[in-house]
Amino acid sequence: MKSINPYLIFNGNAEEAFDFYQSVFGGDVFKMRFNEMPGTSGIPEQDQNKLAHVALAIAGKDQTLMASDARTGHEANIQKNGNYYLSLEPDNAEEAEIIYRKLSDGGKVFMPLDETDWADMFAMFSDKFGIQWMINYEESTGF
Repeated sequence: MKSINPYLIFNGNAEEAFDFYQSVFGGDVFKMRFNEMPGTSGIPEQDQNKLAHVALAIAGKDQTLMASDARTGHEANIQKNGNYYLSLEPDNAEEAEIIYRKLSDGGKVFMPLDETDWADMFAMFSDKFGIQWMINYEESTGF
């Protein structure tokens, strides 16, 4: 397997979320709207400008965070704070602190970034879009 890449579904705010994620991680963002895709004649007008696909290359070229907006009528399928976390392994303590500070701003912290029995730095939180994250940094082993 070459890689595993998370794919998130948003309720009309994928562009806002990925602009935010780009400000945290850097990297290039690819965006395609429903009205830019071939064969979109059956897509309702209110969905035409939503993102059909967005991708942000993070941690080099091998990892990509991807998403799309739910189309009208599919909003009920989105579960806020489901049974998942996106787990990050920063390269160093400074990067862990920066990512934690930026991503958790406006969100809800479940475990603040701190030393644990298993890591030099660990945190669990949701961001302001309801996406749940973990940061796990271990200086000696890298996880």
